Amino acid sequence: MEFNTWLLWNKLIVTFFRKAHLTGEVTTPVVYKRATGSHWDHHTSEQDLTLLTATIYSNENQMAEYITDLKVSVTEQEETELRGQGYTVLPENLNPDGRVKIYLWYKKGHGGAISRIQFSFLSSMTSGLHEAGYRKINKNLNEGTAGDTIYLWYFSGSLPSDVPITDLAVALNAKDEAKWYKAGYQRLACDLNRNAGGNSIYLFLKRAKPVYIRAIDASGNFDEDVNKFQKGFIRVDENTNREAGGNTVFIWYQLTTDDKQALHGPLEISITDNQYASYESKGYKSVNQDLNQGTGGNPVFLWYKKDVPKNPIRDLSVIFKQEVDPFENAGIKVINKNLNEGNKGVEEFLCFAE
Repeated sequence: MEFNTWLLWNKLIVTFFRKAHLTGEVTTPVVYKRATGSHWDHHTSEQDLTLLTATIYSNENQMAEYITDLKVSVTEQEETELRGQGYTVLPENLNPDGRVKIYLWYKKGHGGAISRIQFSFLSSMTSGLHEAGYRKINKNLNEGTAGDTIYLWYFSGSLPSDVPITDLAVALNAKDEAKWYKAGYQRLACDLNRNAGGNSIYLFLKRAKPVYIRAIDASGNFDEDVNKFQKGFIRVDENTNREAGGNTVFIWYQLTTDDKQALHGPLEISITDNQYASYESKGYKSVNQDLNQGTGGNPVFLWYKKDVPKNPIRDLSVIFKQEVDPFENAGIKVINKNLNEGNKGVEEFLCFAE
């Protein structure tokens, strides 16, 4: 093999694996056949290798960009600096009831895509994120209010469940939430205006490929947070025992791009012993965690099915009473059973999108 051909092969291999890593697609033989009309092997000519490499680079330059970095501004000077550094701002003020205007900024690129975003509003929520390698933006999203101290954390993962994030959107009311949900975005369950008064604010995200939920779990403490994050689970950042006392309980889920591995709708919630027995008899599986643990209220369990060849679930979230009607009107499935049944906590409901 001549030296020039050897160099081209090396360039091709680097390009091929870089593209495969970014997109999850092993497309080099297909691209080559389209470009040259034949298959490729180690006897491929220098001319054809040049054509193949150029074709891949051309396709790579046309690939969708992913969100690769996030920043938060809390002053006008920071806004100016981030704008000068090439960041794009989401136009909604995340702190409309505070004295400080807070904006979320992002950059896009091809490598190092962000695949997970989480929030913390309790100090006990942070250690698992830190130990799992999440990066924290050290700016309180509720600065200048009496609300909870909220931080954004993000992660660039390489697991099969880590699908790059391509777009973000902010919803300032329940109708906007339903709009973004229906448009295929995923809802992050932490209210960015949590306990600050005024309207709830939620962040939505869109991924490079369609995703589905392949596993659901729940936790009544923080002991397994690191393990769950390392396995690619995403925490639904709203306590199902909100203002009810008892344990801090979170639902978790893991994603897949394969709809054949997905859980299928409908999800169900049991709030009585009879409902528990009924779902069990129908072949549902329960998540082994009382979502009402420690409150003195009714035991509340989440149920799912897996081996049903229809209606793969693409997202789930915890919502509040004021969001139920707008979500249902938009065709989003809401399970009308209060997760705080039998206690004095906030009325909460589980919703899911198929």
